[in-house]
Amino acid sequence: MIDRTIKVIVFPGVQNLPHYVALELGLYQKYQIDVALTYTHSSQEQRSGLADNTYDFAHSAVDNAVAMVDVAGEDVCIVIGLDQAFNKLVTQPTISSYDDLRGKKLGVDAADTAFALVAYEMLRQNGLNSEDYFVIPIGATGYRLDALKRGEIDFTMLNLPFNLYAKEAGMKLFDDPYRLIGEYQSTGGFVKSTWAKQNSELLISYLASYIDAIRWILKVENRDLAIQLLMQNLKLTVEMATLSYNQITDPVAGFRKDAEFTTKGMQKVLSLRADFKGVKLEKDTNDYYDNTYYLKAIESINLG
Repeated sequence: MIDRTIKVIVFPGVQNLPHYVALELGLYQKYQIDVALTYTHSSQEQRSGLADNTYDFAHSAVDNAVAMVDVAGEDVCIVIGLDQAFNKLVTQPTISSYDDLRGKKLGVDAADTAFALVAYEMLRQNGLNSEDYFVIPIGATGYRLDALKRGEIDFTMLNLPFNLYAKEAGMKLFDDPYRLIGEYQSTGGFVKSTWAKQNSELLISYLASYIDAIRWILKVENRDLAIQLLMQNLKLTVEMATLSYNQITDPVAGFRKDAEFTTKGMQKVLSLRADFKGVKLEKDTNDYYDNTYYLKAIESINLG
């Protein structure tokens, strides 16, 4: 029997609702695949695991895929999008202005990718340069939340539902990054290009099940079950699950229709990397994104 298992590595958070839905509704079985889901401790672990074939598919900030291509020289391509993230800049309750962040500790997953760069841009726009604060690599969102609560860091970027946990613990939801930086391609899915070519039918089936789940999530009649799945899988209260669901399904800031990938948002990712790496922006979106499998997945759903 042919093994139709796809090994997927993700960060914890509400962005995994499509997986919970696919499991609940039997969408993986519908497309005749199995999915082995692993939660990562850090972007470095995720990137290394994809590079050495421990995992087949990674969902996280697409900036990690860019780093794999530009820094590690890996043959990686982004194959699907999702959202522009539900991050907030969260601080200790004593912080009342950006100027209060001078000399303070910023906790990040890794210092050179994704939402660390978004945080740097927010700080820069408010008059703080790299020498004005300390950067502390900690790892995934839950670890940063714990460090914030223990007072080991002063501020960090937290995704849903972790920013809600932080608020509940008395921390301050200080600012919304996308108020400052605009459209941004945050979460997406990426694979090694060689694996995709060798397993194209499996990849298309996986993307189809994922897109099917997105379509289900965005239908208002499925609201109650979606909230229940968030509660069950993330151990959320009904209030937190409802707040998370409302953000996920927001027509502007929520999950994009069919988990679409946007060129404009990706250009923002690339420009931030160029700015903070001090390098010339020489590549464009097409150097990192391959829509071949996505389009075939959409076609297979519509035909089905």
